[in-house]
Amino acid sequence: MDVEQRMAIVTRNAEELVTDGELRELLSKKDAPKAYIGFEPSGLVHLGWALVTSKIKDLADAGFETVVFWADWHAYINDKLGGDLNNIRTCARYMEDCFKALGVPEDKVKFVYASEILSDIEYWEKVIKVAKATTLSRVKRAMTIMGRSEDEAEVDFSKLIYPILQATDIFCMDIDLAYAGMDQRRAHMLARDAAEKLGWKKPVALHTPLLPGLKGGDRMNPAAFKMSKSDPSSSINIHDDDEAIKSKMKKAFCPPEKEKEDENPVLMLCRYIIFPRLGKMDISRPEKFGGDLSFSSYEELTNSYFSGSLFPLDLKNGAADSLIKILIPVREYFKNVPENYIAMKQVFEGMEKLR
Repeated sequence: MDVEQRMAIVTRNAEELVTDGELRELLSKKDAPKAYIGFEPSGLVHLGWALVTSKIKDLADAGFETVVFWADWHAYINDKLGGDLNNIRTCARYMEDCFKALGVPEDKVKFVYASEILSDIEYWEKVIKVAKATTLSRVKRAMTIMGRSEDEAEVDFSKLIYPILQATDIFCMDIDLAYAGMDQRRAHMLARDAAEKLGWKKPVALHTPLLPGLKGGDRMNPAAFKMSKSDPSSSINIHDDDEAIKSKMKKAFCPPEKEKEDENPVLMLCRYIIFPRLGKMDISRPEKFGGDLSFSSYEELTNSYFSGSLFPLDLKNGAADSLIKILIPVREYFKNVPENYIAMKQVFEGMEKLR
């Protein structure tokens, strides 16, 4: 596979690449470069992870070895799961199962905990160097990566450390390409800026879009716009049963206007989850309403939808049926390997009793 073919695979369904030239140079020099994506273990997994898993598979197909980084201490700083590290690590084990259930290529992925690298004195030497190369205002601006505002640094100083740690993670694991959703962009740019000042290897940054929540929202406000496990009614949990998926999809925001395409959660699920996973989308409907339909591409689907020949309810029903099909292997996986999912639910039950 040549460089251009690898470039096409890496950038498929991506929203931003920083930069095209740097990725091309990386792929021309390395057959097996190193990529990473970091996660705070913080709750049950939603369908946005299917997009992430597909991109990890793309990276594997392009020759990358990928680190999935469980940011346990970062989640502690961010007050996730009651700030209890045992709960956070239980969640990481559950999330690892979710990745496997969604089809991550296990032979091309290494799972690493932050606690495994934070014990090294060289890590903290790099933390200080990155902090010296970064202004306080830059760190505060980057706090949006945590779902936090700049003002919250005034409440808990540890929040200020978080963006520095995230940048340092990249350098300590010798990462060539940092991958995340667009909400993590500021952390990657902070790392690239620090690398330039310190004369260290600058990571290529790859960002995929944020899937919108089912209720819709302002795309310019990522915290309110993106699908999130913190709002179960606006997201599809990978453990949702058929009826829950159909009910949520039926209520989903689904504007018929072309100019609102990127804000339409149903279409974005079709674009980034359904077509990459299934290669097509079938829609069942009564003969009196035109009969069944089958679309072989996202473009074919949107042409029908924006022309008015495919109605919103039909689109929602077809998307729901496709998502149910996609989640069949996930249900089968957790039927056979339920332990970590059960432990995660017990964590939530314990936290609920403490309220």
